[in-house]
Amino acid sequence: MCNVEQKINKIKTEVENYFGTKLPKKKILTVTPRPIASFIDHTILQPTTTKKDVLRICKEAKEHQFKAVCIPPRFVSVAQKNLWETNIDIATVIGFPLGYNKSSIKRQETAKAVDSGATEIDMVLPLGALTDKNWKVVRKDIQFVVDGASGVPVKVILETGLLSAEQIIAGCFIALMSRAQFVKTSTGFGPRGASIEDIKIMHACVGDQMGIKASGGIKDYTTAMQMIEAGATRIGTSSGVAIVASQS
Repeated sequence: MCNVEQKINKIKTEVENYFGTKLPKKKILTVTPRPIASFIDHTILQPTTTKKDVLRICKEAKEHQFKAVCIPPRFVSVAQKNLWETNIDIATVIGFPLGYNKSSIKRQETAKAVDSGATEIDMVLPLGALTDKNWKVVRKDIQFVVDGASGVPVKVILETGLLSAEQIIAGCFIALMSRAQFVKTSTGFGPRGASIEDIKIMHACVGDQMGIKASGGIKDYTTAMQMIEAGATRIGTSSGVAIVASQS
């Protein structure tokens, strides 16, 4: 981890110098033990997702008291009608899954989603700009979505399976500087999902300054708990029911 800490300190200094802005000092957050269901964003984001699927996801979320559902934008109003009397959050995705959309379009998407009832936004940042170290574009993109969200929490999807450790670190710091509330590993459509190492790196970067969502490939209770122990504060999965059922 010493080598990772060296990379984090190096990239932190580079990002601060690039923007001429100091990042806040981090504190390492200890996650308070609580039921696994309260960590879970119960997710359905397949291309073939139907209204019937979304209604099922909402029903399961109420039965198991998941933290949130995560659904395509066109179904936000459906979820809102089914969950408005609960404390379950409605997350939807912006610029999904490739992050290609112009920042202005992402802001419009976000505002529309919030108007429809979304209470959390999971956005994909412009990956090409991040890997090309065009960090101003990345920061502007996130800030446009944060502005469009009007106070609704924004999770920034890094797609860690396509990034080096240095690029994950830079993405975390830019997301923090851009006033987002979470960093998230994956869309579920990349080359791989979350890894323990991804979460450890992200946790070492943001500490208690941001939430961390582990997403992609988490299908059982053991894996979910390993992610939480590494620093994840939220678990994105389509296997929420199975995870809850298999907890010991």
